Amino acid sequence: MTATEAAGEAPKPELETSLAAVERRLSALAEAVERHDSAAVESEAAALHRALAAAIRHFTFAARNSGVPPVLRRRLAAVSGQVAVQRDAMARATASLDRAIDALLPGQGGVAAAVYTASGAAERGAGAGSLEA
Repeated sequence: MTATEAAGEAPKPELETSLAAVERRLSALAEAVERHDSAAVESEAAALHRALAAAIRHFTFAARNSGVPPVLRRRLAAVSGQVAVQRDAMARATASLDRAIDALLPGQGGVAAAVYTASGAAERGAGAGSLEA
């Protein structure tokens, strides 16, 4: 007998399945980040997004109709925390990459500032690190 059944609530397999999918995607994303595999990170991030969307639909429906068992509510809260940790780690990695690009391309404001004017010439200022005087 599961905790849900002991509490007098019917098991909710769609909630369990969708939550387990999110947990798997989070784990796979963490592994891809650890391997520094950018293609896998992108793929796993997209898969996590889809899994989260499905879980949100299932949990929203259950919350409005029959309720969410406390065990699954706690797991959902834990998953939410893991998503926040992953988001924070990705933001730190992005900021670190931006700083590295700025260090490699000083005075140009990174890749985003390297644009062309209407006449087709690249706009480049005589900033630090440029070859112009």
